[in-house]
Amino acid sequence: MTDSSQMPWGMKNGQKIVRLLLKLIIRLDVQGLERLPLRGPAMITPNHTSWLDVILLAAYSPVPPVTFAADKWDRIPLLNLLFRHFGQAIFVNRGAPDLTALRAALQVLKEGRVLGVAPEGTRSHDGILQQGHDGAAWLAGRTGATIAPVAMWGHERMTASWVRLRRPLVHMHVGEPYELPPEARRARAKDLPQYTEIIMYKIAAMLPPEQRGPYA
Repeated sequence: MTDSSQMPWGMKNGQKIVRLLLKLIIRLDVQGLERLPLRGPAMITPNHTSWLDVILLAAYSPVPPVTFAADKWDRIPLLNLLFRHFGQAIFVNRGAPDLTALRAALQVLKEGRVLGVAPEGTRSHDGILQQGHDGAAWLAGRTGATIAPVAMWGHERMTASWVRLRRPLVHMHVGEPYELPPEARRARAKDLPQYTEIIMYKIAAMLPPEQRGPYA
């Protein structure tokens, strides 16, 4: 079982440094941090709008989660270092179904750890919530993991703000943790979309109405 008290001294100080650096480039509205899991098995399910998402989660989570990341980031030294210092990364081949990555994520939860997974699977370039994939529902159902929904927005205006030499306002709100119904443990592939909808609507409820996409 993973617990926040077990976080290494170096990681705690690393979080403080990253938070200070973030304040230099953005203004941050963070709400509900006390709802992030202190132990697993648990999942943090954010929407995905920017490369900054995983950095925010790593910097503010009491237990930095193991996260999915596109395998291309493994080849960038600085990002690779961040992924491996804060928790751990499961690198995913975005071009095809990656069963190896899914099995690795399942093992993370079975070990009682915290997993960060964006149910959309890929980044939204306009900040509007995209259709969710069933992988998160499958993982949560199989393990009975507690789920902490996270909504992030404001990233889509970062570049425009920086051009004007302003720090953009970025929001990160954490919702009430929940679990999928017990029957999700026995769900077949055809049943998973209904549980994916639960996960996605929990995220959408915290986003501005115009950014909720198909979950408005």
